[in-house]
Amino acid sequence: MLEGGPKFPGIIGQNSHDNNYDDLSQGFYHKLGENSNMSIDSYGSLQTSNGGRSVAMSIESIGSNDSHTRILNHQGLRRHADDNYSVQQSVNRNGRVAHALNDDALARALMDSNSPTEGLENFDEWTIDLRKLNMGAAFAQGAFGKLYRGTYNGEEVAIKILERPENDRERAKLMEQQFQQEVMMLATLKHPNIVGFVGACRKPMVWCIVTEYAKGGSMRQFLMRRHNRAVPLKLAVKQALDVARGMEYVHGLGLIHRDLKSDNLLIFGDKSIKIADFGVARIEVQTEGMTPETGTYRWMAPEMIQHRPYTQKVDVYSFGIVLWELITGMLPFQNMTAVQAAFAVVNKGVRPVIPNDCLPVLSEIMTRCWDANPDVRPPFIEVVKMLENAETEILTTVRKARFRCCMALPMTVD
Repeated sequence: MLEGGPKFPGIIGQNSHDNNYDDLSQGFYHKLGENSNMSIDSYGSLQTSNGGRSVAMSIESIGSNDSHTRILNHQGLRRHADDNYSVQQSVNRNGRVAHALNDDALARALMDSNSPTEGLENFDEWTIDLRKLNMGAAFAQGAFGKLYRGTYNGEEVAIKILERPENDRERAKLMEQQFQQEVMMLATLKHPNIVGFVGACRKPMVWCIVTEYAKGGSMRQFLMRRHNRAVPLKLAVKQALDVARGMEYVHGLGLIHRDLKSDNLLIFGDKSIKIADFGVARIEVQTEGMTPETGTYRWMAPEMIQHRPYTQKVDVYSFGIVLWELITGMLPFQNMTAVQAAFAVVNKGVRPVIPNDCLPVLSEIMTRCWDANPDVRPPFIEVVKMLENAETEILTTVRKARFRCCMALPMTVD
């Protein structure tokens, strides 16, 4: 048993876990037009989709997931009789935007030409020109914001609009810090396997971040569309390399992602993968004060679950779980709730079962990456080399091999 235990306030072992886990999760998102009875990991996910398509961003939600009903009731976002502008006209002069945007308080607040656009402090060059932004309808919303599809300068983009809390200074301050951090991260990171940043802006009542739009959806959506069948081995290793190279770059800058999971890995037209969701990433400096329980339990390293100091190696642990997903096509710990999985990982040393026909080099990568001791986990520079060796081996000896996953549940082992 690992030293200490997960600090779950009385929720381990309960059957009715969804509401308890909501208090711990980061996302609180649901698709518009759907019921709210999504799975636990849907709330924890910072990746949202539209018909199998995904956006390359996230919203760091704070508060309970029933608050999406009050977004439009914000005093500063309520529509007044003397409003002298039309969101539909300001969003898309060609009239192709749904009429519903006229009643969308967040969209109106962003596109209101009468309210000033505020600077981005050290990143003013990334301030978007709202005259070039055409907004489509919202397709997901959460406690303090919405996600929209649109175009910027004619290019398809994802648009995140955050509401500035009206009567909570502390929350507003925290959200402002998170917004600035995400802008800083996105503006700094430039790599083929990191999602592209288009720009951002601040308005009196809202914040906005615009990134490229991934039509292929997230890796998790991709696996679900395959009905949890394994990815062809050659593609699995190629996509794993995309993730590892992106993370090698992130760690090389002294940063930690802290929420690496299949929901935050976006698939583009050539089946390449880009890492998204840097809303909870931060510079690795002093770990003692880092936020606990950031991320999602199925992918979370034991030290993070236990609120212990942690390093970049938490991302390496998460990568090991992601690699297992690619190899098996399955959801990690799918026979458990997310909270049960976290308890098992910390207190029983449980990890997903590696298929018997897994290449030894891939088995070694997973085993080392999710080791309970962070010092045993390899840095991403080493992971990349090991995956490149695996790719060479596949091309030369098992060109047509595919992983088969036909094991019976449970998919975990002590």
